Amino acid sequence: MQPGMRPGMGPGTSPGGVSASSGVSASSGGAAGGSAGPAKRARLLDIAKQAGVSEATVSRVLNGRPGVSPATTQAVLTALDVLGYERPARLRPRSAGLVGLVVPELDNPIFPAFAQVIETACGQHGYTPVLCTQTPGGVGEDEYVEMLLDRGVSGIIFVSGLHADLSTDTARYQKLTGRGLPVVFVNGYAESVDAPFVSTDDVVAVELAVQHLVNLGHRRIGFASGPDRFVPVQRKLGAFQACLTNPAYSEITGVVEQSLFSVEGGHAAAVRLLDAGVTGIVCGSDLMALGAIRAGRQRGLEVPRDVSVVGYDDSPLIAFTDPPLTTVRQPVHGMGLAAVRALVDEINGHGAPHAEYLFRPELVVRGSSGPARTPHGVR
Repeated sequence: MQPGMRPGMGPGTSPGGVSASSGVSASSGGAAGGSAGPAKRARLLDIAKQAGVSEATVSRVLNGRPGVSPATTQAVLTALDVLGYERPARLRPRSAGLVGLVVPELDNPIFPAFAQVIETACGQHGYTPVLCTQTPGGVGEDEYVEMLLDRGVSGIIFVSGLHADLSTDTARYQKLTGRGLPVVFVNGYAESVDAPFVSTDDVVAVELAVQHLVNLGHRRIGFASGPDRFVPVQRKLGAFQACLTNPAYSEITGVVEQSLFSVEGGHAAAVRLLDAGVTGIVCGSDLMALGAIRAGRQRGLEVPRDVSVVGYDDSPLIAFTDPPLTTVRQPVHGMGLAAVRALVDEINGHGAPHAEYLFRPELVVRGSSGPARTPHGVR
């Protein structure tokens, strides 16, 4: 027996001492067909007091009898929840349907952050999310989509999926929209797909990072990013090159190194950038930024005294790194809510505009960026 539990009352027990799955037969005079015991009456009384109604009203709600207003019914159900009783099966909220959520992986903490916001928002709209995460060599996006279709999902949200990869065929998504399945895409854009897209403004993200380093006196700035087959990477690269041609930055020299979106990838790119003599590095992700910091330390440089590093994402816990990472924050909460709202509108037939919604990122200055010093390691 668990601490604090009375005999006959377990985690799945209803106020009348009956398993919720078998229904509730409580009434103000006792169980149907018999008299009420003291424990049963006490529990009904507790619920009635919590809800501010009579025991008879509680009984009518639990047994589905007419004559109770929706507001009073909700008060009784809320009392059940507050007191820790499990609602009878027929009184539990029902899911409006399943919604697929496909993310590339969970190793990068930005993706669990998106998943948490989207799952919570789906639940608030009455939908049950089905989370599908990809791993190298494991189940791919197309296989997950087939599984979701077999389960009869009402729609799918893709976060940084194949839609962001310019080397892939978008016909897979056109088939989904062609069959009338609502889909929404987060971070990445495919003009040929007729659906809502929700993205961080990558151009603004790079402009914020570069301007921050320029204001700190850096004149030789490196950009470390992932493969340029991805739409967000191409946009960031274009923005970085545009900064270098901006007359206001005429004294700035830029160096670009592409690698993988990982700590190891950031380390490899930073080694080459430091060899090129940069004093500030803009990274395509927070994980890459951590790798860049490690690369600097391995050659005896201090961050930010000798080299400044700026990340991208503002992943959970990134403020607690050593040093705390200066980064460009993706508006994960707002983007997640917008993605769910667009999907629900599509499901309900309201037709969310099929366009790309750009969300402005925010520069978060912490301890990994500082005034420029003389370049190191120029070859």
